[in-house]
Amino acid sequence: MLKKSFFDRDACLVAQQLLGKIIRRKYQGRWLAARIIETEAYYTEDRGSHASLGYTEKRKALFMPAGTIYMYYARGKDSLNVSCKGKGNAVLIKSAYPYSDHSNSSLSSSADIKLMQQLNPTLSGDIRPLEKLCKGQTLLCSSLNLKVDEWDQQQFDAGSFYFDDIRIKPEKIIQATRLGIPAGRDEHLPYRFIDYEFARFCTSNPLSRRSWIEGTHYKIITP
Repeated sequence: MLKKSFFDRDACLVAQQLLGKIIRRKYQGRWLAARIIETEAYYTEDRGSHASLGYTEKRKALFMPAGTIYMYYARGKDSLNVSCKGKGNAVLIKSAYPYSDHSNSSLSSSADIKLMQQLNPTLSGDIRPLEKLCKGQTLLCSSLNLKVDEWDQQQFDAGSFYFDDIRIKPEKIIQATRLGIPAGRDEHLPYRFIDYEFARFCTSNPLSRRSWIEGTHYKIITP
């Protein structure tokens, strides 16, 4: 389980180093899991952040100690963030990929991934494909049964919900601008980070954008 000290650092650094970490969520006595593949960093002074709008009871978690869970509704659905060093700074967990511990049956298995699919079917009720199960911040929360009213302003709990470090580190990271930031709200800031190996499963893959050029619209960095 990641310690609070992990989050008590610069938000962009935390956003990069969360890639490869495993989200573990206990549901109905079983451990659901997903590997973090896409994150976004936000700062208080950043006009694209919730914190830039000022302190409110709803945004309280952003101003609480680093490592506090901040959840809110994005288009009416749950979204997961974690506070970082400095009041108002945070990281959004943008996308993940279903994960199973093949060598440790006491944690997550392929059967638990099937449970995640049951929690997050398509709009027509069909089984959602693995590659789309956690593709986006709200789909991720649906697949892991993470709810605003249960986890906002709370701390991680080793018995029910936490981030696990199993020593996975991306060899390359794609750095790009964040998604959905309105014009004039610091939309140019390159605070989105993607695990290169899983880029095709993230919310929007910079590598497949026809008009995007490496070095201009995104860059590839080595951790």
